[in-house]
Amino acid sequence: MKKDQVVILEKRGVILISGNDADDFLQNIITNDIKKVSNENSIFAALLTPQGKYLNDFFIVKNRRGYLLDCNENSTEELIKNLSKYKLRSDIKIEDLSSEFVIGVVSPEKFMELQKEVKSGLNTIHYRDTPIFSDPRNKKLGARIFSNLEKLYLTIKKLNLKIVDVSEYYSLAHKLGVPEKGLINLKDQLFGLEANFEKLQAIDFKKGCFIGQENTARMKLKNKLRRRLLPISSNEKLNIGDEVIYNDIKIGKILIDKPYPFGLIKIIDPHLEEFKNKKLLANNKECKILQSP
Repeated sequence: MKKDQVVILEKRGVILISGNDADDFLQNIITNDIKKVSNENSIFAALLTPQGKYLNDFFIVKNRRGYLLDCNENSTEELIKNLSKYKLRSDIKIEDLSSEFVIGVVSPEKFMELQKEVKSGLNTIHYRDTPIFSDPRNKKLGARIFSNLEKLYLTIKKLNLKIVDVSEYYSLAHKLGVPEKGLINLKDQLFGLEANFEKLQAIDFKKGCFIGQENTARMKLKNKLRRRLLPISSNEKLNIGDEVIYNDIKIGKILIDKPYPFGLIKIIDPHLEEFKNKKLLANNKECKILQSP
């Protein structure tokens, strides 16, 4: 995206976690450290299965009422259900506020300009009382504006931004190795580290316990990471479950299909460096790995 452009992610889900026990509740289950979240900092985090496999991922933004979780449009209902499993007797309230918020995304250059305007170099700033935060997964993805639709359009007008097609943002995320579409297909299919959660700043190994922490820590400490989720490019339609082949060796399979495919790919035996720039086959269709994030 250019500096004067913005995309609107209208279909993101938004969940509010509030109540006296909101901090402890989230701290005990999510992969990242809720203590990092403040009016000046927002984080990316995940909820894993007890075995350490992928369930949901989301951003967390501080709100005067509690914590706002910015999640994938198709995962809101399921995430609320998964969070509710751990509520027990905690003094918390879980609310779906998806109808009240939309997410806008501006370029890194525009965010730096806004930081200078409000005289803050922090991850999260407030512009006209609206939180805007640099994407913790990769700064090249720009900054997210967390707002209701009417206020977002006023902000866009105030900043003289041009709304561009959202596909530009999704294409950039795909090239950077950050899945944005089809995340529902990852559920229980790979471990948190295989989903690149450490590289995407979603895991804090110093915070203590979280759901799935035992297997995640063991994989990290014993260097057992053998596969990773990587972006795939092809001129043909790839299907979920297609085996990815290199020199007659199965090196992975497709987990997310069009328009922005991803595959769970071996990174050892054979080593990723050996084939990441080579032509691969998925169900006899030529494809290749876009890059290694």
